[in-house]
Amino acid sequence: MSIPSTLQAEASLQQEIRRSRFLAQAAPVGDADEAAAFIARVSAPDASHNVWAFRTGAQYRFNDDGEPGGSGGRPVLAAIDGQGLDRVAVVVTRWFGGIKLGVGGLMRAYGGCAAECLRRAPREPLVERFPATVHCEHALAPLVFARLADFDALRRGERTGLDGIAIDVDLPAARREAFATFVRDVTRGRGRLDPPT
Repeated sequence: MSIPSTLQAEASLQQEIRRSRFLAQAAPVGDADEAAAFIARVSAPDASHNVWAFRTGAQYRFNDDGEPGGSGGRPVLAAIDGQGLDRVAVVVTRWFGGIKLGVGGLMRAYGGCAAECLRRAPREPLVERFPATVHCEHALAPLVFARLADFDALRRGERTGLDGIAIDVDLPAARREAFATFVRDVTRGRGRLDPPT
């Protein structure tokens, strides 16, 4: 089974199909709220239709924005799924050019424009991450901070207390055990990683 990927950055592609102008815009999104914000931001108010779809894990939605049912949003979602992408939103905007395409033509136009935009966009593999917290003495925190990048750990914040510091991170699943070993070694067994491996 191939590893799902997402986009590295936003991408766009414009095509003219039978005098209608189609603009596909795609972006990586973390959840449904980010997808909704992207859709609202790039939808063109002067366009005939702003068809969209997104997928974030098991959650997905699509919208035909006034086009015949199933002729816009579903083909855009199929373009996302067909390329093994996740955490991606796509908006395909159409400015009507005077020639009707029919349901089949709309499906090919929306799905094809979205698929070509996604095909050309740079991608990156999705890495499953888990939240964890490093507990250590205040004096050891700079050593932990300095090595986070070595484990591809993303720092989310920290909390200090009288007995030390708690550093919140997101860790790739594959690096978790090595990071726990590092924490144990750098703190000489006095620090810990929660939840433990």
